[in-house]
Parts: sequence; structure tokens; C-alpha cells
Amino acid sequence: MVRILICYASFSGNTKETAELIADMLKEDHCEIELYRIGTGIIPDPSLYDVMMIGSFTWAKGSTPNDVKDFVYEIGYKPPNVFVFGTGDTQFGGDDLFCKAAEKLAKFYHSTYEPLKIEQSPRGSQELKVTAWAKGVMKHCQLYLKK
Repeated sequence: MVRILICYASFSGNTKETAELIADMLKEDHCEIELYRIGTGIIPDPSLYDVMMIGSFTWAKGSTPNDVKDFVYEIGYKPPNVFVFGTGDTQFGGDDLFCKAAEKLAKFYHSTYEPLKIEQSPRGSQELKVTAWAKGVMKHCQLYLKK
């Protein structure tokens, strides 16, 4: 069974909703999931998990929120197998800044899978995007974890 830590920061609730949707899908694949809302207590130890996912909204002109930066700093190292998802809104900065925090985090962690970028809420057709990403990450992880 793959153990997955899903950490997320959410302001409007969209990233939280995305994290919960990912968690529900992965539980169906018999994964052991722990959800952690960034900034709400003791950070779980990433070394106890096979995979860590980080979700973040994008703030002010493409910035990563301070809570997420603090979280990254507090972990103190770059765990392997980190995958990133983010929510954003193209009306604030257009395509250039859309989900920029997710892109920055994926680059920082040397993520081996493209970050998921959701326009506002993961509902409707966006839910299919979340499903495809979560399944793709799992397939990717299973290949990697077999090595």
C-alpha cells in the first residue's frame, strides 16, 4: 500500500476541495492518505510516507503564500517523490501568472511529474483533470517505487 501525505494551503477553499478530491480518488486505489492543512499544527514527518503532495493557491502577482514558504522551510529538506497541485485564477495576471506557485514548488522539489493547475474550483470538467492527474501520479509512483 502506498502511503501519501497530502499537504495544502487554502484561502478560498478551492485548494482544500482539490486536496480532498485527490485524497478520495487515491483511497479508492487503496492508498493510505493523510491530509494536512498547512499552518494548522505539527507538520507530519514526510519521511514516513512514500509520496508527498503539496497544494497551494497562487498569491499576489504569482507569489507562493508565506504559509507555504514557511512549511517548506520547516520541513528542512527536499523529500523524494513530491508532486504539486495548485489552484489559481487567470483573471488575476493571465496565463503568465496562473498557478505560478505550483510551478515554483514543482521546480524547487524537482518534481518528476507536471503540476496540476486548476482554474478556481475542481468542479465540473476540472474534476476530470484532477482525476487524470491523480491517476497519472499514481502510475508514475508505482513504477518508481518498484525500483
